[in-house]
Amino acid sequence: MPTLGQNIKKAREDQNLTQEELALKLRIGAARVAKYESGEQTPDNNMILLISTVLDIPTSELLQQ
Repeated sequence: MPTLGQNIKKAREDQNLTQEELALKLRIGAARVAKYESGEQTPDNNMILLISTVLDIPTSELLQQ
C-alpha cells in the first residue's frame, strides 16, 4: 500500500514538477516537500488540501493507502 508521501511524490512526478517547483507553488521550502515525500513529516489538513489543488488530484486519491 502506498503511503501519503509516496502518493505526493507520484502526483508531483506525474505533473513533471521538481520538489523545488512544487515547494514554490505551495510557498514552503523544498526541504519540507522532501520530508513529506519521505514520510519524515506529515502535512496538516490545510496543506493536504493545497497539495491536492496544486497537483490537480482529488484529496481522497492523495490520502488513499
